[in-house]
Amino acid sequence: MNFKFAFCPIILLLSASLSFAQNVNVVIHGAASIAKTDDNFVCVTLDWWPAEKCDYNQCPWGKAGILNFDLRYGALINAIKAFNPLRIKVGGSLQDNVVYKVGEVSSCPNFMKREDGLFGFSQGCLSMERWDQLNRFFNHTGVKLTFGLNALFGRNESQTEKGLWIGDWQPQNTRDFMQYTISKGYKVDSYEFGNQLSGSGMGAKVDAKQYGKDVIVLKNLVKELYAHPETEPKVLGPGGFYEEKWFNTFLEVSGQGVVDGLTHHIYNLGPGDDPNMINKVLDPSYLSQVSQTYKGVSDVVNKFRPQLGAWVSESGGALKGGSKDVSRTFADGFWYLDQMGMASTYDQKVFCRQALIGGNYGLLNATMFVPNPDYYGALLRHRLMGSTALAVTKESDPNLRVYAHCAKKKPGVSLIFINLSKDRSFNITLSNAKPGDAGKPNYEFVGKQNREEYHLRALTGDIKDDIVCLNDVPMVQTDSEDIPAMDPKLVDASTPISIAAQSIAYVTIRDFEAPACV
Repeated sequence: MNFKFAFCPIILLLSASLSFAQNVNVVIHGAASIAKTDDNFVCVTLDWWPAEKCDYNQCPWGKAGILNFDLRYGALINAIKAFNPLRIKVGGSLQDNVVYKVGEVSSCPNFMKREDGLFGFSQGCLSMERWDQLNRFFNHTGVKLTFGLNALFGRNESQTEKGLWIGDWQPQNTRDFMQYTISKGYKVDSYEFGNQLSGSGMGAKVDAKQYGKDVIVLKNLVKELYAHPETEPKVLGPGGFYEEKWFNTFLEVSGQGVVDGLTHHIYNLGPGDDPNMINKVLDPSYLSQVSQTYKGVSDVVNKFRPQLGAWVSESGGALKGGSKDVSRTFADGFWYLDQMGMASTYDQKVFCRQALIGGNYGLLNATMFVPNPDYYGALLRHRLMGSTALAVTKESDPNLRVYAHCAKKKPGVSLIFINLSKDRSFNITLSNAKPGDAGKPNYEFVGKQNREEYHLRALTGDIKDDIVCLNDVPMVQTDSEDIPAMDPKLVDASTPISIAAQSIAYVTIRDFEAPACV
């Protein structure tokens, strides 16, 4: 073991002892759920970007794009298998510039830098040989797949309005692609129609009424080609930034029962080169601002009631590849894990992290596919937090963020505590809200079974570390490139839950009685 790894427990214990401790009571409202997520809420993306994709004077994608990443790496395979299963969305900015080499399409060009091209690149191509390779990989790793389709095929850019693409979507290339996929028996859980074409768009946009008409064409195509309803992929859209008028218009045009899931993107940390990035991820008021977007999308869902609800189908925090100083460090978990907690309370069914690999925001690094700190936080979330979200209340420093769910493996509840404070730890007791009578005092919870605790901290105490410690054990892959054991610390239920300064903890309590979790 690397010598510096041995100091993780010592340094963190010293830092915890020097911080000021505040007593906090957290009330869990376990009588009824406030929201439900999909069982596979944690999701990641694979993007099309080639190695030539550069931003902020850096080119962090390397060979991590869909067309060129190495499918044989044991570290990558094991990282995906650990989720059992992991939901992956294939897509991204260039998906509306990808043709599929099948049917009438005979040439298969690579993405090339082109100044007047969409996002600065020429058209690219997915060959069926690469699609075969990807599907063998997905099948081997147990992936639950969402595939982002080219929604600009057959359209032309307007001569009078920059960025607006006009005309009807031409489905023939997609039809041929789906027929090939079906003939091979490849499993696709859902298709997402286009990428960031909603509202003002990113690089390109489509009128809401036109998009609504075209998504009907896609839905009918899926119904036609997939003969059995139980194997029919769902249709998702629009996969862009939320703008109320545009979302309402396209759903009014498409009507109910067409779009199965309403998808949107979140990049609430702004440009990746912002020197203030570290302060943003530690500012509770800044982190909470995005709740208005979640609420807006939730309101649209309640109005039009798509079957699968709302999905965050892409969220990398910081734009254009993420922040090289923050996105791949422990500090990013304050943003990422808080966003997943917040999104779940607003009934967002799925949260897709941009990206699994590539850029600065990959859960795995782009060279040897070694997990970054956020990978371990996401894996714990997937394993511990069930689909039923519970309300929590507290009176304390806003730097303590708390989210609760029914435990994924019954019985009990699982909570995540996020401490943004640099110099304050929290000693937490729990109460069970008295159902049906807000005027009566809550029940103080006194557990009899040991708690299962998972404390995440930066290796040296510096939140810009790229190695995380779980219960004082550095998280590094084994010699066989497996994910290390992630066992809980069993803690006496009679003691408060202690959350160190600038740390994150998952806690599962098996004997907490929440009627919503029965």
